[in-house]
Amino acid sequence: MKAYTRYSEDFKEQALTKVYTRGNNQSIQDVANDLNICLQTLKTWMKKTKLNGPRGRQSKSARPQDWQPEDRLTALQKSYGLIGEDLNAWCREQGVFVHQLEQWKADFCFQGGSSDSRALQTLKADNHRLERELLRKDKALAEAAALLVLQKKFRALLGGEVE
Repeated sequence: MKAYTRYSEDFKEQALTKVYTRGNNQSIQDVANDLNICLQTLKTWMKKTKLNGPRGRQSKSARPQDWQPEDRLTALQKSYGLIGEDLNAWCREQGVFVHQLEQWKADFCFQGGSSDSRALQTLKADNHRLERELLRKDKALAEAAALLVLQKKFRALLGGEVE
């Protein structure tokens, strides 16, 4: 029979932090072996942490709108390729919604093409200026045509010419 070992709260928090920040190639069993503790003990601590709320688990802010751009990019990279229930499960774990990921992706793509957007804005401004100039010239041409018609009618009335 094994002797009962009592672990300090600091040790538990460090162990949980190590579990939650482990890489994709490391399992919970590997972390338990590294710390020389029983796998079931580590899993029990994880369950209690989930019930009491994540303490050391999330280094990010609890609110997705407060995430830093680097954290958002990391989230986009980790969720890339996930679809359906897998994506929803990942989003639940991270505390974000799928629509927030889509918005972050759109924001990231828009910021990435900022030089193109400046060129596009310049082209739109030039286009707007040219359209206004064309409209002004159309009005001037219509006015000149109306004056010529009136001049012709005036000469016809005064000179007795037939139209």
